[in-house]
Amino acid sequence: MTDQSPLLEGLKVLDLGRIYQGPWCGNLLALGGATVIKIEEPSGEPARGPHGGSTVPFAMMNSNKQALTLDLKSERGRELFLDLVAQADVVIENFSAGTMERLGLAPELLLERNPRLVYGAATAYGIDGPDRDQLGMDVTIQAYSGVMSLTGFPDAPPVKAGVPFIDIMGGSYLYGGVMTALYGREKTGRGRIVDVAMIDTVYATLASSLTGLYRDGSVTRAGNGADGVTLAPYDVYPTSDGFVAVIVITEKHWEKMCQAMGCPELADDQRFASHARRRKNLDELNSMIRAWTITRTRDEVSRALRDGKVPAAAVRDLAEVVADPHLRERGAIQDMDHPREGKITVSHSPLRYRGISLAPLSPSRDLGADNHEIFGDWLGLSESEIESLKEDGVI
Repeated sequence: MTDQSPLLEGLKVLDLGRIYQGPWCGNLLALGGATVIKIEEPSGEPARGPHGGSTVPFAMMNSNKQALTLDLKSERGRELFLDLVAQADVVIENFSAGTMERLGLAPELLLERNPRLVYGAATAYGIDGPDRDQLGMDVTIQAYSGVMSLTGFPDAPPVKAGVPFIDIMGGSYLYGGVMTALYGREKTGRGRIVDVAMIDTVYATLASSLTGLYRDGSVTRAGNGADGVTLAPYDVYPTSDGFVAVIVITEKHWEKMCQAMGCPELADDQRFASHARRRKNLDELNSMIRAWTITRTRDEVSRALRDGKVPAAAVRDLAEVVADPHLRERGAIQDMDHPREGKITVSHSPLRYRGISLAPLSPSRDLGADNHEIFGDWLGLSESEIESLKEDGVI
């Protein structure tokens, strides 16, 4: 059966998120069917760019939300926010630690106003510990968490990952925390404060590299190779027109790779008879593989390996990913005619539920586009009262 009601239909969310982490959590909630109201300062959040407009990142993080402006630094703005909180199920934010307390809107105060509220906060370093008050963004967390020390080649300086993956991980963990707290509310009737720290989300990703640290203390940047694990081959190999990433996990994979290369006898070569032996003879092994890949196109190499059930993939550029037929058929990425950005391709939620169709995407809204509707419908303010708020700079 399909086209059942969205699972989060009826859930009311106040999204104070900025840039990536908080807005991604709000995006997941909105695409799950929740009513998500994005609340911004009257000048707009930083991801909008100058003059409260829009950017591609803003459009991608804020689909299917309503847009409200509110100055939480003003007394009237705080009063209106508390009135909204009284009717909400969830508040999410990713301000620096202590910001809401300084505004007089501490989460404990909000739960006094609405005991069923789930309050989700994402910070850089958490709300306690010696680094609590340090500012943090994705790139600085990549540095501080150890990720940057592992990225790049041994003879070059460390580099950051090409995408802000820790921001997105943080938003995903925040979503998980909010949903877990909502489940708990079903049992207890009480809300909960959820705290997610970006720094905490990273350590599990270091698992392979920690192997080398605990084995003999050797941890180095391995480029596109493997550090801390003995898998081989595990690298990115050049082709006549690009590159292909390959990883061999089982001996069956190695046997199939030898067949794909037209050298089945290598599977019986004692120099390469196990991961340990292949690692010992890694330079010779990689030279042989490169000699095969460089005479073929990227697609020929990746197809031969994938047909042989060897884990491999072409290194694709962004234009290829945007045009990818697999992602498009699944609805994971979809084209959108955005009123400010034009035709762009945005992501849908990676969370799927069998029997429920993906929600139609709607573009991110202009700054404060839903002020009149929300203040009128939720709080019963008249048009003249809303206009007064605008004149006073509250919205």
